[in-house]
Amino acid sequence: MAALPPPDLRDLDDAEIAALCRDLGQPAFRARQVLHWLYAARVDAVAAMTNLPQEFRARLAERAGVSLPTVVRTQGAADHARKFLLRLADGHLIETVRIPASPGLYGERADRLTLCVSTQVGCAYGCRFCASGMAGFRRNLAPSEIVGQLLLAEREGKRRVNNLVFMGMGEPLANYANVLRALRILNAPWGIGLGARKVTLSTSGLAPEIERLAAEDLQVRLAVSLHGARDEVRDRIMPVNRRYPLARLMKACEVYQRVKGRMITFEYILLADVNDAAEDAPRLAALARRARAKVNLIPFNAVEGVGFRRPAEERCRRFAAAVARAG
Repeated sequence: MAALPPPDLRDLDDAEIAALCRDLGQPAFRARQVLHWLYAARVDAVAAMTNLPQEFRARLAERAGVSLPTVVRTQGAADHARKFLLRLADGHLIETVRIPASPGLYGERADRLTLCVSTQVGCAYGCRFCASGMAGFRRNLAPSEIVGQLLLAEREGKRRVNNLVFMGMGEPLANYANVLRALRILNAPWGIGLGARKVTLSTSGLAPEIERLAAEDLQVRLAVSLHGARDEVRDRIMPVNRRYPLARLMKACEVYQRVKGRMITFEYILLADVNDAAEDAPRLAALARRARAKVNLIPFNAVEGVGFRRPAEERCRRFAAAVARAG
């Protein structure tokens, strides 16, 4: 059996890197140098950490590596939404999407740059309208593979990402430990230094993990992929609802909102003749009031192999108006 590759240094936090440096007989300041190379200089190899003693670099490289995903393909113009297909070290593929805000009033470049990152290869939750789960679940991403998406996007675009959404491939809360560690690295002053309030984590509705996240000392925003205001609708299109039906999910959302004091977002993809009935609008508004959430209505974009349709434009407008009136 082939030997496993060494772990990635970007899977470790500052205390673990300090412990590794001590274990290799290095003074305390050496950890700060390593962290600088990882997150300020953003090197791709231990050998590139040129102010470290050569012998230490050799021994460090035996214990841990440094790598980033490789870009297989890009889609979209550089100044518009740009999708990256990335290959991981084991050959698996993931996607990440860079999304600039709309241009300013006079055509100037907008300040906000959002990155949508993946947290798993595939997805096990099988939402019927989503392409990510069609090929099934392969594995969780490591913290370094999550953080690496941001490093790669910033390198390619030569701009800092200042808004991060965990809405790519996978269910973030099903990869809880690795996602939380990635969040701490992204937030830490010794890491990326991105404010937690600039991060939104989306979930299909893993209620216990929502409550667990509420207890963490990170002020990340929470978005819930609701997509149905009735259990019979969610049961049909989101199998997770059979485990955590709406009553349980709403309880978790109330806990999160009460602990964090932050507004939650309910994502709601409009599917023709599935969740866009007239009676669904007031039910959705009632759920939003209960959880003190705002509602983001998203007309369905066609996905090959998925048997759903986008409602007519007028039907979407009527649904949105009904939610607003009931809210």
